[in-house]
Amino acid sequence: MDNSLVSYTVFESHKNILAFSTTKKLVKHTAPRFTGDSPELFAENRKQLADVLKISPAQLVFPRQTHTNCVAELSEIPETEINETDALVTNQPGICLCVQTADCVPILLFDPEEKVVAAIHAGWRGTVKKIAETTVLKMKKNYGTSPENLLALVGPSIGPGIYEVGDEVVTAAHQNIPHAAKSLHKNSKGKFHFNLWEANRQILLQCGLNSKNIEIAGECSFTQTEKYFSARRDGVDTGRTVSGIMLLE
Repeated sequence: MDNSLVSYTVFESHKNILAFSTTKKLVKHTAPRFTGDSPELFAENRKQLADVLKISPAQLVFPRQTHTNCVAELSEIPETEINETDALVTNQPGICLCVQTADCVPILLFDPEEKVVAAIHAGWRGTVKKIAETTVLKMKKNYGTSPENLLALVGPSIGPGIYEVGDEVVTAAHQNIPHAAKSLHKNSKGKFHFNLWEANRQILLQCGLNSKNIEIAGECSFTQTEKYFSARRDGVDTGRTVSGIMLLE
């Protein structure tokens, strides 16, 4: 795979999918995004990514993410933007499901038996709304997925050593995350840190995934300055990492 992309061990034995996350090496712009209000810039960014993946820009599908737990199913490449949606699912080859992050968690799912893929954007709001669970349940109901067959990647995002949170997040985590104490720890100042990686792992385990089938990338977007974008480090107008997954023909 191109050195501007990251690939993942959990998927490597399967040749019928493409799964990746981008790094800062991919784009020329200082603040690259792939959807939004500047069509020319976004078209250029999409073309650059598509060229590296050796696919058409039209095959890249991005939802307009708003920290929901809404999951959209795709049977074809959509003609219009998918609004108010933070996860995509398809069983159709050639549709590259993509999410954008700059500290939030990208989660990629693959069912090698039923040939279904999903891409999920989970910040703290999506995590406590259990968007990962919503996605797995949709795959189970509509595509016949058995959760124990699913392979999962919890991708680059802000790490637990950095991600200090307030009472609102702590309360929501205790109310919604399985074994929440495993995802929260206090620092020396008595402030809580939220481990988004572990929280989403616990949600996936509760859904019936096997622990051995869940890969945690373990890469912190905040501390890996040269590799990933971070909104907490650089401000909300920073660029975005793209994580995507596609069934091949």
